[in-house]
Amino acid sequence: RHRHKEKWAATAPRIPSTRLALHHFDTSYSLHLGALWPSVRAALLCEQKYGALLNTFAAADHVPRELELLNAADFVSEASQKAQRWQPGAAVGGAARGCQEGSGEGRTVVQAEMMTQAEMSPPLCASISSKIKCYTFPRGDITRFRPARPDSLGLLDYYLMDAASLLPVLALNVQPGDFVLDLCAAPGGKTLALLQTGFCGHLAANDVSVSRTKRLYEILHSYVPREVRDTVSVTSYDGRDWDQVKGGTFHKVLVDVPCTTDRHSAMEEDNNIFHRRRTKERQMLPMLQLQLLMAGILAAKPGAELVYSTCSLSPLQNECVVERALEIAAAQFNISVHVEDLSHFQTLFQDTFSFFSGCRLGELVLPHLTANFGPMYFCKLRRM
Repeated sequence: RHRHKEKWAATAPRIPSTRLALHHFDTSYSLHLGALWPSVRAALLCEQKYGALLNTFAAADHVPRELELLNAADFVSEASQKAQRWQPGAAVGGAARGCQEGSGEGRTVVQAEMMTQAEMSPPLCASISSKIKCYTFPRGDITRFRPARPDSLGLLDYYLMDAASLLPVLALNVQPGDFVLDLCAAPGGKTLALLQTGFCGHLAANDVSVSRTKRLYEILHSYVPREVRDTVSVTSYDGRDWDQVKGGTFHKVLVDVPCTTDRHSAMEEDNNIFHRRRTKERQMLPMLQLQLLMAGILAAKPGAELVYSTCSLSPLQNECVVERALEIAAAQFNISVHVEDLSHFQTLFQDTFSFFSGCRLGELVLPHLTANFGPMYFCKLRRM
């Protein structure tokens, strides 16, 4: 009987990937986030909030009113209005203070190179695309959006996504006629948001996964009219080799890299990167992220802007990747890359998202039970 029990135990199911992920997060994020981690952990394990990215290509003029009657609000336009009320001097002063704080003990050399907003960034109101509209419910409101509906031409009226995923697109600040590269585009939410700016002269949407690229095609056909789709080229290159295809040609580059997708890893067994068979793949993620960011830097024109982003809380996948990329760009390619200050995003979007104040570089949206978006890390760079 005892031997039988031992045999049964030997064939018992392995530890679920979600439990392995949570154990890893408890070990690393409790150190990184400190007292914030229990709250973030609870939010990760609860239902995610969504935003409704309005499809400006669809005949859906009634949708804003419909959503407002449900008490949803366009958080992008609210932030834009807040930016316009700001005094220019106060905005620049805030950015300068952010840079001064970054030069204290324990900070990196990279931060010493960060330029103030007055030197590099456009006015705050110009840095928020007024054409992008995304509705969210207030903090603490867990109302769900209805499924998207087609208009008379078959285009869906809005796209449901994690609203924090729009922040990298807003940070990229696409201008009229810009050639834009979305290096890791699938499944396509940020690609759609880039098109919603109405400014892309040409958009190159790339993803190494052919199956995920099919999902990108589906989104483009469901939301974007043919004449606009003609300005988009969809490819399935290995993003690490992109500079060999079209180096130094883009005004704006979005590098939204594969990562540990912390919320998915904590909640879903399917396609979980913490599965034991994917251990080596997970351990190699920072190297892959670094290679993709370097390809993005090399794909950008001199003077171009890039945004690096993940949906992970891990500093090894976030700030550390950015710091290493800047070192390699300078040492191996003689390219100077500066980190731009995005601290004003915390002020502009604090009513919608919860931000982590401890990032060395870039900004990080933390999941919170009253505002359960993210995690979303994003950092803006400029190739000099």
